[in-house]
Amino acid sequence: MDRASFLSDDCPPMGIYETLYAFRDSFGQFMGAPGTHPWSQGFPLTTQLAGGPELPGSVEVTWEDRFYPKAWGHPLLREAIVAHYNGFYGSRITPDNVMVFAGGRPGIYAVLAFLKRHVEVRIGNVEWPAYLDILTQTKTSWKVVPFTKANGFHPPNAAYFDRAGLNAKTHLMPVISNPGNPTGHTRAGAELEELIAMAEQPKNGILLDEAYEMFHASKGVSGIRYVKDLDNSNVFLAGACTKGLQCPGIRIGWIIASKQNVETLANYSSFGMGGVSHPSQLYAAKLLEPQRVARARDAVDRHYGMQRARYGRAFAELGLTVHTGDGGFYHWLELPEGLDADELNRRLFRHGAAILKGFDCDMARPHDKDPEYRSPYGSFFRFSFGPLLPETFESDIAILRRVLDEYRADVAR
Repeated sequence: MDRASFLSDDCPPMGIYETLYAFRDSFGQFMGAPGTHPWSQGFPLTTQLAGGPELPGSVEVTWEDRFYPKAWGHPLLREAIVAHYNGFYGSRITPDNVMVFAGGRPGIYAVLAFLKRHVEVRIGNVEWPAYLDILTQTKTSWKVVPFTKANGFHPPNAAYFDRAGLNAKTHLMPVISNPGNPTGHTRAGAELEELIAMAEQPKNGILLDEAYEMFHASKGVSGIRYVKDLDNSNVFLAGACTKGLQCPGIRIGWIIASKQNVETLANYSSFGMGGVSHPSQLYAAKLLEPQRVARARDAVDRHYGMQRARYGRAFAELGLTVHTGDGGFYHWLELPEGLDADELNRRLFRHGAAILKGFDCDMARPHDKDPEYRSPYGSFFRFSFGPLLPETFESDIAILRRVLDEYRADVAR
């Protein structure tokens, strides 16, 4: 009897998880266990930051919260999200511009899954690994925008809207993380204003992933500040409680878009999601209280700005080339000639540490693991200081120094 799986075989784990599984197999424990160093992990500290607000310890759940949730999100949360953007960025969105999801990535997945066939995505050559999986599984048409040392891993806005070789029917939808994951490069001020103006032009749109919105010296960077006519655009802004609000575990994210596009996403929720947990949404509404967010912005900038600066200095002293921008909580690093990220991880595993390989962030790599493909980012890696306590800094640097010294000694033999 044929017992082959009915499900597709074309569904490998995201690149980050491949590293986690390889680490478990090598070290014998899961990353995050005591004695491990989660440099590959993309999450923030989930404890109170110095000078930051306390994280709520509970949320009240009533009999009404045990009903099915509304397809587009809890009214209290949608209103809190609107107040968050209108209060800090001066926008004029309404709850009808907000669609709530169970985290940021389900929202991104839904937007890409419902793109019309004549829409082509443009995405940077170096981006968050999950984008590649989402683009592949949704059968989205996409082309990469070069990220190189020559352009500082920060191509101009116009590169995302280059229409060379396109017919008149094709529309363009850049997908950009801002601040960037893994590079930390950020489009802010006049550059972000220009990007949004391009996205609002006919035949254009944008999906701007703002998960790291608060991780920048501006204490908040969002394209919503510059949107002129959201309801007549195809601008999609993705946000979440995952990073700046320090609560990845409650799985709350949202998409800001035109009322028409939100209606489409809500219709999808009615049959594809069934809404999002009421208790999680109520917890998120508490996180978004304006005074609380103001304190969070200050604390995030102070803590992560300090961490970015001191890890960057230390990495340069170790002989790594730092290509990082001024946002997020990652460093985008280049290894000394001859050492690639695969070999670095094999050596780090022995010490209970791991990084995310640059290969996994390559949006041009084949999804089917073609062994013949050679990524231009083999010697690059992402280092996350998101979940690291300040007191681990010395031991973190000591491990990297030891591994790099051991490699150099092996080469010299």
